[in-house]
Amino acid sequence: MSPARRRAEAAAGVLRRPVAPMLAVSVNAVPDGPDLVYEPKWDGWRAIAFREADGVYLQSRAGRNLTPYFPDITRAVRALPPGGVLDGELVAWQRGRTDFALLQRRVTAGRGTLQLTARHPAHYVLFDLLADASGQLLLDTPLVERRAQLACLLADAPAQLTLTPQTDDMAEVGQWLTTWTAAGIEGIVIKRRGGRYTPGRRGWGKFRTRVTTEAIVGGVTGSISNPDTVLLGRFDRRGRLRYTGRTHPLGTPQRLELATLLSPPILPHRHAVGHPWPDPLPASCRAVRPAGAAAIRAGAANRGDGHQGRHVIRTPTMATPRPVRPTQTRPVGARRAAAPRRGREPVHHAVAPRTRPPCGGLPAGPRRSFRTKNNLNPAQGPCTNA
Repeated sequence: MSPARRRAEAAAGVLRRPVAPMLAVSVNAVPDGPDLVYEPKWDGWRAIAFREADGVYLQSRAGRNLTPYFPDITRAVRALPPGGVLDGELVAWQRGRTDFALLQRRVTAGRGTLQLTARHPAHYVLFDLLADASGQLLLDTPLVERRAQLACLLADAPAQLTLTPQTDDMAEVGQWLTTWTAAGIEGIVIKRRGGRYTPGRRGWGKFRTRVTTEAIVGGVTGSISNPDTVLLGRFDRRGRLRYTGRTHPLGTPQRLELATLLSPPILPHRHAVGHPWPDPLPASCRAVRPAGAAAIRAGAANRGDGHQGRHVIRTPTMATPRPVRPTQTRPVGARRAAAPRRGREPVHHAVAPRTRPPCGGLPAGPRRSFRTKNNLNPAQGPCTNA
């Protein structure tokens, strides 16, 4: 369906699926203003729920049918009166924080979907209402009124349907950015109180939390003289370098500067394994002598489950490596190896204390040990893009 037709049907009081969700544009700083409100940005799947007369339909951001993969959410939405259309984020929890990989497993679980649902039930964190229980469209209704109606609709809803927190207090926003990342908050979404809901348009703002840490340069893709991306690692308890992630493609100035600092690994004998990661490595990967520590910046919603989710392509800029300190080369504990260190760029947050976001039914976040953005299991290999 064309955007023009969607707008025409909306004007006529008809909201047919699929509906393009309203989107947000990235901002470099959280703006402050009397008409602005702020909500957490969850690390999950965007979904629009249609409570139809004969059941429930869950639609993804791209317009695909998610209903078969989330029977628990479908059952919860069925408890609402028919006619409503809701917008929110599907999240799953593992060890007290959101786990994006559990959502992806729903799609591939097949006959095991019900078993996976029982072990790891999802939550539907809701933040907007496109049509009320009578089917009346609310697209032109101010956000503050849409949220009030949504809160009333969810008053007696099952616990898996949760109203996302919202605030106009910048101090509280700062607290979210410094502590809530332990529970899986990616950043902040900025909205206007009187804003209307415009499907498919980027009418909101989003600020992503970044952290700065250090990692050892252990390899590259491309060539040592002209690296494309950098493979990063940390030393474990036994002093072995363990793979933790890789950067985005490097710019030309970074490639030229980095090439002067890289050298092939020194092997004790000709048959020795020249790399601490899985052998054999893919052809595009080149081991280097682990002789530099790079200050890197990564997003806050990192997972230590060994899965390369959607965040693989979002690894941000890497600073120039510097020599490895003696304290980095001796064996250290796994928790210490994964702990954040202050780099050359501002650190937006450090290890967060235990905290519970004030939204009913959501588990508390644990104390967090920072890991780089594509934190993979070493057995998967550093160049796997599954």
